[in-house]
Amino acid sequence: MITRINHIAIVVADLDEAIRSYEEGIGLTVRKRLTMPEQAVEIAFLPAGESMIELIQPITPDSGVAKYLAKRGEGLHHICLEVEDVEHTLETLAARDLQLINQAPIRAAEGRGIFLHPSAAHGVLIEFLEPYAEEA
Repeated sequence: MITRINHIAIVVADLDEAIRSYEEGIGLTVRKRLTMPEQAVEIAFLPAGESMIELIQPITPDSGVAKYLAKRGEGLHHICLEVEDVEHTLETLAARDLQLINQAPIRAAEGRGIFLHPSAAHGVLIEFLEPYAEEA
């Protein structure tokens, strides 16, 4: 079951510049910044109400995000929908014959996720994310 929009991801060429724009211009504040070498990206999360803005900068020229940036320029990359059970979501989408980018959940910055191919969602890349359990 989808519980909320977790984040909206935006690809940027310069993460520091984008953070300045979102903090100084819009008034958001970075909550978390990290590098994910396995995805060849550096990311920053900025809370915006109940959801977040995720800024993504590629760190290698041959990564998928770098190719996306080169082809399409800066802008919207994907919408992330939070789910209670990512495996169940994967099974449901597969049973509906919807094209998935990954056939098993992958490690994401905030949990485990799967991606629905843009061709199955009218041109929009959609991530389904099961957040990591909160530590007590």
